[in-house]
Formats: sequence, structure tokens, C-alpha cells
Amino acid sequence: MSWKTAHRSFYYQNDPEPEDLSLPWSETALLCIDVQNYGLKPAEDPAERARWEPFRRRMHETVIPNLGALQGRFRANGLDVLHARIACLLADGRDRPLSQRLPGWNNLLMPLTSEASQIVPELAPAPGEICVTKTTDSALTGTNLRLVLHNMGIRHVVVTGIYTDQCVSSTVRSLADESFQVVLVEDCCAAGTDALHEQELAILNRIYCHVVTSPELCAMMGLG
Repeated sequence: MSWKTAHRSFYYQNDPEPEDLSLPWSETALLCIDVQNYGLKPAEDPAERARWEPFRRRMHETVIPNLGALQGRFRANGLDVLHARIACLLADGRDRPLSQRLPGWNNLLMPLTSEASQIVPELAPAPGEICVTKTTDSALTGTNLRLVLHNMGIRHVVVTGIYTDQCVSSTVRSLADESFQVVLVEDCCAAGTDALHEQELAILNRIYCHVVTSPELCAMMGLG
């Protein structure tokens, strides 16, 4: 099954296959979202550690190596790689939005200089690459990323990162609302569970983005 038929929701089950994508190198950039240390550190509680083990395994076995290879191909061909990370600017987190201060898993307190908020070493920005810091789910909300992309002449954004159903999804929707063409690379993303990942891909696909695999993307862009 190719990207043209995969990840279809109810809305698009009977639609014809989409046309081939056109992603001119000069107008296309890779955006890597929130692949930070906080998502990979095993929990101290044994039950929580076991519950999150499938996610960590996907990150180490699939997402990090695939995204690292994709970054390498973009850089080797002179294409832009951009990064976004989530972190609070104040140590006590007063600058965070309400959604990150309510009780529960999404209650994130990651000061800017903390180890948890740093991008994993394997995917760290290369010298000169743009990295924006956000306190919101969407990489466009509360940053100058929208302006930066427009100034660079970027019209097509290839999105990767974590979590598929949260910050990745919010960013994809924001980009689509700003009339960027968005391509989501499914094997360079992860959610808390594979089921959540697959559900969100079907929700986003065709409405807000086109979902592809990294080999499909490299083939359609000619990234040798």
C-alpha cells in the first residue's frame, strides 16, 4: 500500500488517489518537532516504565534512526532543516499555557536550560540551523516560525517528531491553516502508543497534510 491509499479516514475512503506531490527543493524545508530528552528517560516507577517501553522502543529503533537519515539527506542536498523544541522560559514555568499547568501527564515543567528540554544528541541542530523554542503545542503559535518560513520562500513543510497526536498534530494544522503544503513523515513520528499514532495519521491525512514514509518522500524528491 502506498501513501496514496494508506491512512484513509471515513471522509476519504472512496476518493480517487491524489496526484503526485511536487516538492521543489528551493521551497521545501524539514521541520523536526520536540525530539527531546524528556520523552526518552525511563520512569522511576516500574509500572510506568513498562507502560512506556513500546514508545521508547519505537523512538530508538524507528524514529531516531529514520529522522537522522532524513536530516542527513536534506543537508547533503542543501535543503533547510529546522527544529522546534518545547521549554518554559522561566524556571517556575509561569510562562506556560494553561494546558501545561493542569494536573496530569501534560503538566510539563521543563526550563530552557534543563537536560530534559534539550534535543536528543543524534538529532541536534547542525551549526547555523534554525531552532525555535515554544511553550505551546503548535510550533507556529507564539514563535516567529511562520514569518521565518515565509521570508525563506518556503511553501512546503515536511513535518516530523513527537508526539504525533499532540505537538505534531497541532503544528500540522497550524501550517495548513497558513496555506503551507504539509507532508507528514509517519516513520519519523511517534505517539504514546502505536494505536494513537495510527489514529492521528488517519485524522490528519488528506485534510491537513499528506502522510508518507521516509523512503517515499526521498523517492518523490529525488534525495539520493
